[in-house]
Amino acid sequence: MQRDEIYLIDMWRILQREWRWFLAVLVVVLAAVFVFLRVAKPQWQADAWIQIGQVGAAPAGQDPKAEPLQRVLERLKLIPFQNQTLQSIGIGERTAEGRLYRHSFKLEPLPYAGPLIKLSVRAHSPELAKKLAEATVEQLKTVHHDAESMQLNFARARLAQVQEDLQQVTAERDHLQQVATQTKDGFAGLLLTSKSDEIRSLQQARSDLEARLSSTYTYDTSLMWPVYVPENPTFPSPVLTWGSGGVLGLFLGTLAAVWRNALRRRAAVAAATSRLVAELS
Repeated sequence: MQRDEIYLIDMWRILQREWRWFLAVLVVVLAAVFVFLRVAKPQWQADAWIQIGQVGAAPAGQDPKAEPLQRVLERLKLIPFQNQTLQSIGIGERTAEGRLYRHSFKLEPLPYAGPLIKLSVRAHSPELAKKLAEATVEQLKTVHHDAESMQLNFARARLAQVQEDLQQVTAERDHLQQVATQTKDGFAGLLLTSKSDEIRSLQQARSDLEARLSSTYTYDTSLMWPVYVPENPTFPSPVLTWGSGGVLGLFLGTLAAVWRNALRRRAAVAAATSRLVAELS
């Protein structure tokens, strides 16, 4: 009965017989890896963490963020937005750097961390990679600044109105206090109590607005931390490339040896068959 399985000892014997083919293919693959590493232009990756701006004094029921997370993600993926970012730092959209920027553009939403958005872009130098990441954030900040202006103006106008009302009611309370002291009028005392309650309410509203307009609750879209660019290029990675090339070379070399051994066996079987036919004839 003919065996269908190939054992390791059989494979080892095949490699021993066809070692020239195995070694030739392995050398060719490793040479290709060497040429690739010498020819490939290195790429550096910049990682940036974007904090979406918000207005803490937004009206009740309205999202304080300048733009919802999903809408920000879709905006960043738009080709016109990316082209505007490239134009802002003087890079043409059809240049090699522009194409690499768009093709390497990656976003990772972090909804439970602020929310934050992790942005990754690549360039052919670490300085340009960092510059592209910062320019992307600046472009988004410009868009969000226009959206936040209306809410900020409304909140500041509200704060100014509260401050004006507080001054007016305080003046009225002081006047009523003088009247109540001079005339001992009970009605003036009741009005004085009402004005004091109104002052406390306005002071609370002013404090709340001031707190919401502080940097804790109101801020622009910006980088959460400085842009990170590693010292070594992200692509090509010598270790990964040589490792992958070695494994591929071993695999293809083994296939070449098995293929050559199969041809030898077929030729041997054909020759034996021819001899047998000749003897029988």
